[in-house]
Amino acid sequence: MGRYTGPKGKLSRREGVNLHLKGSRSFSDKNAIDRKPFVPGQHGNERRTRLSDYGIHLREKQKVKRTYGLREKQFKNVYQEADRRSKARSSDKGLEFLRILELRLDNVVYYSGFAPSRAAARQCVVHGHVLVNGKKLNIPSYELKEGDGIELTMAKLAPVEKLFPVPNWIEVKDTKAKVNNLPIRDDIDEGIRENLIIEFYSR
Repeated sequence: MGRYTGPKGKLSRREGVNLHLKGSRSFSDKNAIDRKPFVPGQHGNERRTRLSDYGIHLREKQKVKRTYGLREKQFKNVYQEADRRSKARSSDKGLEFLRILELRLDNVVYYSGFAPSRAAARQCVVHGHVLVNGKKLNIPSYELKEGDGIELTMAKLAPVEKLFPVPNWIEVKDTKAKVNNLPIRDDIDEGIRENLIIEFYSR
């Protein structure tokens, strides 16, 4: 299955939360979830049915997958790698899972304010406009490590306005950014319930 090319506002409406997929529009009063706070479709404005446990797990998985812009196979691979690391390091599987997602190159480019959305950040990386430790890298899924630095080679690509504050674990100066330390759970979106995703894949 190819990537989703339909209206991105519908994805936010389907999940019931603002996934911030439309850049500056997502942070304005024109975002889809505020304009139409119900699921898309002919019967979307009717009362929603109560979800089963499986449905709750599925919706959380879909929400996070769409937030980071991953396909199902990629997302499942992230879970499997987090499972492997948690066993090898005796660490929390949920935190390992979220760290892999947060430290993706396209995600750090977005968090650093060098692109208005993750999709734009991914395109910026693929087109070779981002350097990692001084070398060109065009792999959006590349996992950055503590101490790694990135640089946007074309300053004009960065949004004029800052849409959100830069996370504490990233240091930004002009068109350069550095991963000062690995994110902890408090640094990551508290709206993500990673335990539900783990339960979904552990069935």
